[in-house]
Amino acid sequence: MTDMCLPEAVLDIQIPFYDVDSMDIVWHGHYLKYFEDARCRLLDAIGYNYIAMRESGYGWPVVDVRLKYVDSARFNRRVRVVATLVEWQIRLKIQYRIIDLETDRLLTKGYTVQVAVSRATGEMCYATPPILEQKLRAYDQQRTREERV
Repeated sequence: MTDMCLPEAVLDIQIPFYDVDSMDIVWHGHYLKYFEDARCRLLDAIGYNYIAMRESGYGWPVVDVRLKYVDSARFNRRVRVVATLVEWQIRLKIQYRIIDLETDRLLTKGYTVQVAVSRATGEMCYATPPILEQKLRAYDQQRTREERV
């Protein structure tokens, strides 16, 4: 699966009032919420969302998060959150970019890392569960078919 196209999801958000502080700037913790929303869209796209993970016998807790605040997201502005799966062997590493749609300026970037944990034993898995590889292979085959059309 080394030549696989990297799964990506895009989510556009209009910054709501309840996410900003008194300066009309998004409170720093809400960026993680935007990451999560884009990550859920990405997992839906590959057919392995949190419900499918649970049903397949695995939990995938986030074990590492990194954020780099480049500029501020502001009330009522439209932003685009892009989530890209960049690693899937042994762990899921998803990179994120939040971009102001009016200026095309990068506002925030970062990544999350998740690991597979067996729901039956509670033990961390040190290999990629076969179900994830199957889902990624199916996603890649679908994308390849779509590109040929």
